[in-house]
Amino acid sequence: MAKLFESIGKLGLALAVGGGIVNSALFNVDAGHQAVIFNRFKGVQDDVVGEGTHFLIPWVQKPIIFDCRSRPRNVPVITGSKDLQNVNITLRILFRPMTKQLPRIFTSIGEDYDERVLPSITTEVLKAVVARFDAGELITQRELVSRQVSEDLTERASTFGLILDDVSLTHLTFGKEFTEAVEMKQVAQQEAERARFVVEKAEQQKQAAVISAEGDSQAALLIANSLMEAGDGLVELRKLEAAEDIAFQLSRSRNITYLPSGQGTLLQLPQ
Repeated sequence: MAKLFESIGKLGLALAVGGGIVNSALFNVDAGHQAVIFNRFKGVQDDVVGEGTHFLIPWVQKPIIFDCRSRPRNVPVITGSKDLQNVNITLRILFRPMTKQLPRIFTSIGEDYDERVLPSITTEVLKAVVARFDAGELITQRELVSRQVSEDLTERASTFGLILDDVSLTHLTFGKEFTEAVEMKQVAQQEAERARFVVEKAEQQKQAAVISAEGDSQAALLIANSLMEAGDGLVELRKLEAAEDIAFQLSRSRNITYLPSGQGTLLQLPQ
């Protein structure tokens, strides 16, 4: 009986040791990841291991796993424009490593390649591109600036084995002095527009007054000519027209009484 338990114990120990060895000889690569194998005798191998479960030689080989999915990173940069204005720019980058370049990336840069490469090349490219434009052009031609930054930065990153899926300018501001100057310019333009409107309005009123005066002058001239041609007949006609209009207005009032001509009283009151 004792020998049976001893045999079971040895079998269990052998299974545990065997299981530990097998477990140490296996490693998993998750979805969206790739692995580089480091050999203690040969160094970093050129082959890249894909997703799934793989075997390795314990202690001799070591897997270094890289995340090959697109990841975002914001890089703020302070630079200067062509007209020497301070510009604060934040660039948003979606990046991922080239799968075939992973052994070279691990050997020459390291696992933290994004920390070592992206800030430096982004600053370099942004300063070179922004220096080609004036402050006003950076605002009016923002799409062109973004496209040139994307093209130059994508080409620069490819030399380090990186792929940039998207590059966009998310933040663009200028120094305090330039911002105040722009605000003052806008206020001055608004005041100039207001002054121009006032001048145009006064000019229109002046022209209207001149036209009205010319019309009154022509009307007076026509009346004078008519009087000279018709004599007092025109004046009498205007008097009759005015009297007719007055009589019409008075006839509509209930408090008006008409007396015959030559009669002093309307009613003979009893004594």
